[in-house]
Amino acid sequence: MEFKKRIIVTGGAGFIGSHVVRRLVNRYPEYLIINVDILTYAGNLENLHDIDKLPNYRFEKIDICDETGILSIFEKYNVNGVIHLAAESHVDRSISEPLAFIQTNIVGTANLLNCAVAFWKSDFSDKLFYHVSTDEVFGSLGDDGFFLESTPYDPKSPYSASKASSDHLVRAFGHTYGLPIVISNCSNNYGPNQFPEKLIPLFISNIVEKKPLPVYGKGENVRDWLYVEDHAEAIDLIYHEGISQETYNIGGENEWSNIKLIQLLCTKMDEKLGRQNGECEQLISYVKDRAGHDFRYAIDCSKIKKEHDWSPKTTFENGLSQTIDWYLKNEEWIQNIKTGSYQDYYRSQYENR
Repeated sequence: MEFKKRIIVTGGAGFIGSHVVRRLVNRYPEYLIINVDILTYAGNLENLHDIDKLPNYRFEKIDICDETGILSIFEKYNVNGVIHLAAESHVDRSISEPLAFIQTNIVGTANLLNCAVAFWKSDFSDKLFYHVSTDEVFGSLGDDGFFLESTPYDPKSPYSASKASSDHLVRAFGHTYGLPIVISNCSNNYGPNQFPEKLIPLFISNIVEKKPLPVYGKGENVRDWLYVEDHAEAIDLIYHEGISQETYNIGGENEWSNIKLIQLLCTKMDEKLGRQNGECEQLISYVKDRAGHDFRYAIDCSKIKKEHDWSPKTTFENGLSQTIDWYLKNEEWIQNIKTGSYQDYYRSQYENR
């Protein structure tokens, strides 16, 4: 079969990546979607078990830092598009393992860009390199204001610094080589299939097991929460309609302080588990704050709303309820990955603080 587009999705076995891959495979049978993922701790092919036999899906286990391997994928499938999601993405891990973030997020991105330019050989018609990034590159906000696409970069952690570096590389390749690129910066994602080091799945799992809920500092830090399916829809839209060399902010318009979010989560878990009102909240345990913890992130996504008629469809309460239901129905999924190195990491982060 001759496919209209042949798109690499890096990190396609991860949390956001798997939702993007599923959406593209199901919505565009005329596209070949190539999932490139090295399957580190957060990559899980179980996330895609429902579509992995479809004729327009392929999986390639390759490290994005492997120049020969990546170039071979471009050649094998005659690739004409890249959606780059592969990244080390947890701030806590970046504090304890910064070099891993520099290697994957900076070197890996540079390698993908270089391979794209080398393979496409300046014939950029019908080509696109789409880089998915984070709002954390903008630094931290006070009580007021929002991140705009034009907000100066001010990353505060090794993670956000590595993502800022990758953003700059993507823009530089666009400017220097004429490579068609787009970038999006998103707020905190949540939803099914998220690795349980992140706040919402971690706390759902801990509540089920009646383990402490470790809250950094006083829990006053504020985040904007974006349901992952809404994000996947926006990525699809930007890939097809975004303007080359442009940047788009994608936000959920759902600002919550950590403690308010956790209290809401506890209330919903009391209901769903048939526990007494307030029982889950008793598991909250305040721990020493994260080093350099940014106070507030909030995104202004009016550009994508005005130019492409996109807006988040999922309210936080509905999205949170759907997320809880998924984890409660898929306890085997979470237990399968909460073993070995993850347990060691969990102990190093939250015990004895």
